[in-house]
Amino acid sequence: MVTDFIAVLANPLAGRGRHRGLLPGVVEALGTAGHDVRILTAGSGIEAEEACRAAVGDGAAAVVAVGGDGTVHRALQSVAGRPVGFGVVPAGTGNDFASAVGVPDDPMKAAEGIAVALRDGRDQRFDLARTSDARGERRWFGAVLAAGFDALVNERANRMRRPAGPRRYDLAILLELARLRARTYTVTLDGAEHTFAAEIVAVGNCASYGGGMRMLPDADPADGLLDVVFAAPLGRLDLMRLKPRLRQGTHVRDPRVTVRRAREVRIVAEGIVAYADGERLGPLPLEVSCVPGAVRLLR
Repeated sequence: MVTDFIAVLANPLAGRGRHRGLLPGVVEALGTAGHDVRILTAGSGIEAEEACRAAVGDGAAAVVAVGGDGTVHRALQSVAGRPVGFGVVPAGTGNDFASAVGVPDDPMKAAEGIAVALRDGRDQRFDLARTSDARGERRWFGAVLAAGFDALVNERANRMRRPAGPRRYDLAILLELARLRARTYTVTLDGAEHTFAAEIVAVGNCASYGGGMRMLPDADPADGLLDVVFAAPLGRLDLMRLKPRLRQGTHVRDPRVTVRRAREVRIVAEGIVAYADGERLGPLPLEVSCVPGAVRLLR
């Protein structure tokens, strides 16, 4: 069994391929920590998770995700709650988790920081969110769980074969706007139950998702709490007016928007498939818990 190596999960399609030539430099920088570097091979998200788990089982000193929030999400499933270091080299379209935990925007600086932290034997603990579905299946996420309009858009876009690229997502927005309706949610926050109609519902360990949309602008991944946002029914026009304000996080000033904090959250609604870190989790209901210090970040 090969032990004490750095396992690298790299997504060559992250950031629409703009960092294709990045990996050799990252590997060289990580190697200065004094460990062998092993690039993991995976052809799908499931294979990526299996490769990361196998690496941790083989005694990896650290797992490093090179990509965006989706790549981070896959790697987190293997390191959450485990005594193994985790590093992020931001190279995706959305790098919201990396931004929230203070990883440098520059990929090479991020890789160099991981190597120094590993060489010095130091890490920093950050919270993660853990979900449990109706079957008891558990997943971890780092940034934001969407359970409203954005989740519906993601689900529709993933079912569509055309058009290719970002235009598919734009079309999915238009199609979901055409059938927009408020749904009844029951959200339980640390045992206190709230039932309401809404089009926007999200739970965040970090402030942003989708490449800088600050859905929960005050969320802190080191405070032991989850931030929860929901909005009273807005309708098509007001929903589209509110969306641009997400970039600055000023939507929370709207009196129809409510933000709460809790350690334990349960979300129930019909016809909603939740997404976290941009990845499909599955249909509601879901229970979400904040697990303090669940990841040992190297930076």
